Amino acid sequence: MTDETDETDPQTAIDSVAGNRDDRVYEYSAGDDQEGIPFVGAGPGNPRLLTVAGRELLADADLVVHAGSLVNSELLEEYCEDAETVSSIGKDLEELIPLMRDAYEAGDTVVRLHSGDPAIYGAALEQMDALEHEGVPTYIVPGVTSAFAASATMRTQLTLNEVANHVAFTRPQGKTLDEDEDHISEFVGMGDVTTCIYLGTHAVSETMDRLLEDGHDPETPVAAIYHASWPDEDVIEGTIATIGEKLEDAGYRASAMVVIGDAVGGEDYERSFLYGDWANRGSDADSQEADD
Repeated sequence: MTDETDETDPQTAIDSVAGNRDDRVYEYSAGDDQEGIPFVGAGPGNPRLLTVAGRELLADADLVVHAGSLVNSELLEEYCEDAETVSSIGKDLEELIPLMRDAYEAGDTVVRLHSGDPAIYGAALEQMDALEHEGVPTYIVPGVTSAFAASATMRTQLTLNEVANHVAFTRPQGKTLDEDEDHISEFVGMGDVTTCIYLGTHAVSETMDRLLEDGHDPETPVAAIYHASWPDEDVIEGTIATIGEKLEDAGYRASAMVVIGDAVGGEDYERSFLYGDWANRGSDADSQEADD
């Protein structure tokens, strides 16, 4: 256990682990049972999109610290019936870390429940490092991120042969991202990238205006999927030129996944080699080996 000064300074914990590779990296794989507090991805909203591992951990939990309204209340009601649930909204690290540490050291089974997947804009690692610094082991249980729920809703793929070879998970400039750190225009300019914008619903009009100023095709398809997989899900389709106004008319200022690129429409793609020439070649090769 560290002294009181270190306990109340999470930055000390972050700095202390810099550059050190944990031996557990080589001992455990994702989905394995491990000791400590799991950081579980709740998925995009629909309780059925919670992983089996996540559901099992929640069922055994005494305390679930969750991401407030970002986690569907139906999921909490269905899978956390026997646990105390505490929202992390409005709580800083100095409050969250002692809350989880004390419960764990008292013998409670603690689960930290993040929305989507903890690895995508989840701010999970700083909590994990702070807990580890105080002797509480932690680990990650993946979840379904909202970009995947959005593509499922749109009945398309984020990657399509001869249309989109790459996917970019990004966010627009704002309070926490400087202008020179916003690469949305660069991703769109590559042409064969499906650009998925997180945490940017409030700035869609501004972002699209910048894309137009940079000379991008105004007819490039864009979809905004509000609350992907939630009961109140809404799909708004448009283009770089029109999506901003459409989203503003709908009144959404948060909680929409914005997807830019030709894969949005799922059109004009080429048949993949997987079930074409490559598959046939594989059969021929097998037959040749049998003949030999």
